[in-house]
Amino acid sequence: MLSRQILTKSPASIRLVSNTTFIRNKVTLPDLDWDFGDLEPHISGQINELHYTKHHQTYVNGFNDAVAKMSDLKDLLAKEPTPAIAREIIALQQNIKFHGGGYTNHCLFWKNLTPEKNGGGQLNKGKLKDAIVNQYGSLESLQKLTNEKLAGVQGSGWAFIVKNLANGGKLDVVQTYNQDTVTGSLIPLVAIDAWEHAYYLQYQNKKVDYFKAIWNVINWEEAGKRFEQEKILS
Repeated sequence: MLSRQILTKSPASIRLVSNTTFIRNKVTLPDLDWDFGDLEPHISGQINELHYTKHHQTYVNGFNDAVAKMSDLKDLLAKEPTPAIAREIIALQQNIKFHGGGYTNHCLFWKNLTPEKNGGGQLNKGKLKDAIVNQYGSLESLQKLTNEKLAGVQGSGWAFIVKNLANGGKLDVVQTYNQDTVTGSLIPLVAIDAWEHAYYLQYQNKKVDYFKAIWNVINWEEAGKRFEQEKILS
């Protein structure tokens, strides 16, 4: 079993460098490709550290706990098939949906961010750029539409740029609430977190400024890889 190692470069700069640890059927935090402070000034190192080590970890823990409880309940149902056990399973499914969505959404969120020095915010030539220009006219138009979707989230939620396999592989922008995620024929290319924990320490009540700033660190190279697939990448 591989252990997770943490290297401290400075108080605001921590990088996870080892492979992900898997314990039986439990999920864990993904390794990051950059240090917490590398997305500054657009997203502060303090926000990234808290977002990753506290909020994302909470979804990991909640999902693992819920899955373990579901396994126990299924075993119990086989021995005692009663409405009471069935109701417990139904109630637990909502918990799995919430924490499972939080876990998977954030895994995509971290992967589709990269520092400006590594090409963050740059959409290079390729199939994804061609699709964006053909459908929206320009990257700026797609960003404007996505920001409108983000601003329309009442409370907490997400906006996803997706490839819709049910619509000939065209692009779309999908808004979800809480930790709901995209599934089925929708391949997520870019996920933007509109929960307050993603921006409030830095932008406070000016979430629109956060929505504008995050485009400077979007990893379009990663999004392009996802666009060229016919299935969701891990």
